[in-house]
Amino acid sequence: MEYVARLLKDKKFLDSLKELEEREADREYCRHDFAHFMDVARLGWLYALEEGIALDKEQLYLMALLHDIGRIEEYEHGISHAEAGKKLAGEILLHIEYPKEKISEILSAIGEHRDSSGNGEALPEILKRADKESRPCFYCKANAACKWSIEKRNTPEGWQ
Repeated sequence: MEYVARLLKDKKFLDSLKELEEREADREYCRHDFAHFMDVARLGWLYALEEGIALDKEQLYLMALLHDIGRIEEYEHGISHAEAGKKLAGEILLHIEYPKEKISEILSAIGEHRDSSGNGEALPEILKRADKESRPCFYCKANAACKWSIEKRNTPEGWQ
């Protein structure tokens, strides 16, 4: 996975990830760190394999590794992290020389991963599902302080 390797060495990505992890260091729940990004990538790939959905593994990993990178803008300026993430991810993908014709699919999925309506496209649907199901809400020590409604939380009853 040539472009994933490039991403993991990219200064803008690494600086953004470091800043995000520092901002959330004291957060009790749902940290948006490298472990979360990898959990989303691995779950997404498993779902694609299990369901026979033909996706490019590298594209899925890039999408998962970048999907929450816009959270810094959300914290600083109140901008949706999905929208802010599209912009930053686009800059990073261009910098690592990811093929331009594939970038829009990743950016679309990042922009839609919080959309509850779903559009039926495989990439954003897998991202949304893997993102949510990567969280063990039913086992979280900060359950009482969680901002998510009970309906939004990941519980074994909601597993597909």
